[in-house]
Amino acid sequence: MSDAPAQPLIEHLVELRNRLLRGVLACLLIFLCLVYFANDIYALLAEPLLSVLPENASMIATDVAAPFFTPIKLTLVASVFLAMPYLLAQAWGFIAPGLYQHERKLLIPLVFGSGLLFYAGVAFAFYVVFPLAFAFFTAVAPEGVTIATDISNYLDFVLKLFFAFGLAFEIPIATMLLCWSGATTPEKLREKRPYVIVGAFVVGMLLTPPDIISQTLLALPMWLLFEVGLFFSRFYVRKDDEEAQA
Repeated sequence: MSDAPAQPLIEHLVELRNRLLRGVLACLLIFLCLVYFANDIYALLAEPLLSVLPENASMIATDVAAPFFTPIKLTLVASVFLAMPYLLAQAWGFIAPGLYQHERKLLIPLVFGSGLLFYAGVAFAFYVVFPLAFAFFTAVAPEGVTIATDISNYLDFVLKLFFAFGLAFEIPIATMLLCWSGATTPEKLREKRPYVIVGAFVVGMLLTPPDIISQTLLALPMWLLFEVGLFFSRFYVRKDDEEAQA
């Protein structure tokens, strides 16, 4: 049984509403602080592409309202991104009272480690993948073709890559949760390693643009992160509640 006393359903719903409101207010507060710098934030995000564009080439806006709404959209996404530690803390505060004490000890590093891994995936995409991918794209452009990327399309492109790499970097968490839930064991996962490697490249193909660089740069970290999760999953092997409490 959990250490916390049972609460009526209505109290759980009220607490959930309050925590959701706190999360929304936190995102809104960060957005209001950043919106003045929306254009600067977009310029920072566009730097990996602008730095490799040919001379006299630039980004364009094909929609009349894009120069205004695109930086605002980016600022809103950045606000949620920066508020993620607080959002995770609110989620943890909601689910923690319903857990056993030994479950809390195991889940704390998973909950907050997932946030760090997502940040690591986004940073990997921005600092490693983007410079290589954009340099490749501009280098293989046919002669006579002027590179002029639309700012809205560029934002959608990089956000998809951010999400893909952030999600891929959660593989150690997913691996440990699968072992902890009893759905599989570290031994079975080791036996399926060849299938995991093939699956990593298939997922890389599906989640990234159709170029071999982005696909490989996503698939290789996924495989390495699977090995990391496999190593730590031995500490998250499923046990009976009585044995775990003892």
